[in-house]
Amino acid sequence: MRYPKLLKTGDAIGVCAPSSGVDGSVPVRHEKLDKAHENVRSLGYNTLETASVRNSVKCVSADAKTRAAEFMSLYENPDVAAIIPPWGGEFLIDVLPYMDFARLSELPPKWVCGYSDITTLIFPLTLICDMAAIHGANFMNMGFAGIHEYDMAVFEAMSKPELSQRNSGFWGKFTDWNDISKPIYDLTEKTVWKSLSGEKIHKFEGRIIGGCTDTLCKLLGTRFAPVPAFLEKYKSDGFIWTLESCEMSAGDIYRTLWQMRECGWFEHCKGVLYGRVDGYSDTYDFTLTDALKSGLGDLGVPVIYDADIGHIPPQIQIINGAYGRVEFEDGNATVWQEMRA
Repeated sequence: MRYPKLLKTGDAIGVCAPSSGVDGSVPVRHEKLDKAHENVRSLGYNTLETASVRNSVKCVSADAKTRAAEFMSLYENPDVAAIIPPWGGEFLIDVLPYMDFARLSELPPKWVCGYSDITTLIFPLTLICDMAAIHGANFMNMGFAGIHEYDMAVFEAMSKPELSQRNSGFWGKFTDWNDISKPIYDLTEKTVWKSLSGEKIHKFEGRIIGGCTDTLCKLLGTRFAPVPAFLEKYKSDGFIWTLESCEMSAGDIYRTLWQMRECGWFEHCKGVLYGRVDGYSDTYDFTLTDALKSGLGDLGVPVIYDADIGHIPPQIQIINGAYGRVEFEDGNATVWQEMRA
């Protein structure tokens, strides 16, 4: 596994929009983007933004070739140490055929961070280019009164060879996406990670891989998701799958997990972390736990759900490709990650 150089103050963080751009028709969006630049620069980093970031038409910042080119311009820029898109979106899949993964595999690795539709890019980067990438904070998360401690952890993930994260004390919602004067989150609900089996203690470790299931499922069976080859290469480590979903019902989640299993994605699996589900609904009397039990229950491995991963804040930073260890006890958990080759 290839890891980017550790981030240090003075490094530049590039911002491009390989999925949706930041539409200026709502003025506060550009203000929020400016605030994110300000907050990140206050940490001692430089920032660099590509030309199409502040555009959004038909859910994308630009045509697919332009989006790919802007990403590559940052990746090939020796001054840029990390790339963090403003947010996700809908159609990053358009970009994949224009990405030069062979070239990316030859270049020194750089940090690429994000979640939601950004999974569509970071997942292939890890599988095809054998490089670590982070499922975590988007750049627009930084554009509020301050950067929340759980989003700050993305800088820790990029700057230290090991990362330890505890579950949050409380979870909740975005305070007001259109008011940058407020803190980003309103966290009022007590966090309890849950064991699908009901057991109070679980310990497992392995190579970490995963992302947003809404977009992962679109990569199944394509050349951009060579999961079996990745699993074969690192099978001696075993694997921890870290998954989350947005806008998927219980039925959607089960069907996706079923398809992943049929494609061999859970071979050598040692455990699963599933994040709090956003935009979720039961499918008649078929619930989330039904979906997880039907899709994962007979794997014979720990399945922990309602984890701090994904769209419902706060979220821990997950380094795809890193070696991880999870210790769960009675609703609480610690996740360790290390840059093990």
